[in-house]
Formats: sequence, C-alpha cells, structure tokens
Amino acid sequence: MAVVASCLGIGCSNLDSQLKYLGFSRQIGNSLKFHSFFTNLDRRNFHHCRTSLISCSASNKPSSEISSSAKIRSEVLSPFRSVRMFFYLAFMASGGLGGLIATTRLIGALANPSRAAEVPEILKGLGIDIGAVSIFAFLYYRENNAKNAQVARLSREEKLSNLKLRVNENRILPISGFRGISRLVILAGPASFITESFKSSDPFTERLLERGVLVVPFPTDGNSPSFEFDESEEMNDLTTKRKRLWQLSPVYVNEWSQWLDEQKKLAGVTPESPVYLSLRMDGRVRGSGVGYPPWNAFVAQLPPLKGIWTGLLDGMDGRVL
Repeated sequence: MAVVASCLGIGCSNLDSQLKYLGFSRQIGNSLKFHSFFTNLDRRNFHHCRTSLISCSASNKPSSEISSSAKIRSEVLSPFRSVRMFFYLAFMASGGLGGLIATTRLIGALANPSRAAEVPEILKGLGIDIGAVSIFAFLYYRENNAKNAQVARLSREEKLSNLKLRVNENRILPISGFRGISRLVILAGPASFITESFKSSDPFTERLLERGVLVVPFPTDGNSPSFEFDESEEMNDLTTKRKRLWQLSPVYVNEWSQWLDEQKKLAGVTPESPVYLSLRMDGRVRGSGVGYPPWNAFVAQLPPLKGIWTGLLDGMDGRVL
C-alpha cells in the first residue's frame, strides 16, 4: 500500500519527476478535435488506466528483452530482408562447399606431379569461391546489423509507447493513447530549463496547438518548474490554451527515468544535459536534440491538423531517427 500511495503521489504532482534523456518534439491537433479527445475518452481506456495505476510498483521496470511485436513490425517494414538473408546464407554455403572441393583437388594435384598443370585452374576456382563467401558474408553481416538496429529501435519505441501520462486528476493514458491525435514533445532537464522552455513557447501557443503539439515536461532535478499563467479576463482564452499545451505530466517516474537514461547513453549525451524529444503522429520518434526545443521550427515544419492535407499527411511528420 505504501508503494501505491507513493506512485499516486508522484502521478498527481504536476512535474515532480526525475529523469535524464535526449529530447524529441512533435505536433498536436486542432483545438476542437483535441478537446473532444480529452472530454470523450472511452470508458474502457479509463478503466484500464485505473487498473494500471493500482498495479504500480517501485520495481516496475521496462523489460530489456526484444518483444515479439517489435520483431513482427520489423518484418512488416522490411518484408524482403529475410529472403535476402536466406539467399546470402545459401550462396555462402554453396561457395564454402565449392571451396572445400577445390581444396581437396588442390591437395591431390600438389601431391601428384602429373597433375601440376591443373594447379593454376584449381587456384583460380578456389579464389573465386573464397571471394564469393567473403562478399556474401559481408552482405549478411551488414543486413543482420541493420535488422538488429531496427528491431532495437522499434523495441525502444514500444517501451516509450507504454509509458504513462497524467492528463488530469481523473485520467491517465499511455503515450500510445495519443497516436493519431497529438504530437508529443518531451522535455527533460532541470526545472529552470523547463521554465525557460515554457516562457519561450508563449508566442507559438496557438500555432503549436493547431499542429497537435502537446508538451510533456520532465524536470530531472526533483524541483517543480514555475508555470505562471495570465489569469486576467482579456487573456482568458490564451491562458486556457497555454494550460492545455502544458497539461500533461509523466506518471511512474522510475520507468520514465530508466527509458530516458538508456536513450542518452545510446546517443552519447551526458546524463545532466537538458534535452527535448519529438514524436510523430504515429507515436514514432521524429527527432531529438540537446538544449531548448525549437518551437519556431516545429511551427514551420509541421502541418496543421485541420486543413486540405488533413489525413493525407498523418504520420508523415519528417524523418525517423
């Protein structure tokens, strides 16, 4: 019960988290569609979130194993890779067998002076076999490395999609629940870094929301950033949008910290470096960087969720790292 209470406390605090990682950023939907999403959540999703919250444990850590779904996604993304790798192995086996036969012939020719004239031809065939085996071994090695890298990336994205976010006091959703609806921008750094990012996003608030961008602030120093909203009546509409842009907060901090620490190590980024990470509409990583998020670049590069290109460009938010 103490662990559950602790987890609940972490979740309810808007920004009480510890974390280290490399940043990313993404776009978020238009106001009406976005508002409808948070006001009309499926009851089954809500029930699932409550169940997940109760089952929280300090020992809950993302598995380091590669899931079967990540392997299946890799096969779908590269359907002919397995065929190519099979033929590489077949050609290697064929070349190896030919080399073995050529080697036995060469030994026999060297042992028999009457067959000395055959030696150059046998050596030529042996060289071709060795060259073929070497080439196909290299191609197989490169293909296998590409496969492992892709599966590892998909596995990391799958773990990221399972991390939880608090929408409000009554709703907790995994990142996967935002697919097709919003583009998340994860910020990880000291509270001062989060606060400065909050201030610098002010001029872009409306355009970021039009592009489906939502910010996930994750302070790494254990302090809460200072979010000051203008509560005056004339600024009421903008303040509401600012709060919507910054309303998400991570839940189950240990899982977030572990995932982000792993990404920083893979990227060669120091643990104390403030970073941002952006996600595409389909939940895949679009980009990341050290330092403050480029809000102006997001506005310039990401298409609005409402317009002539709506639907056609869903998920097509730029390169995937």
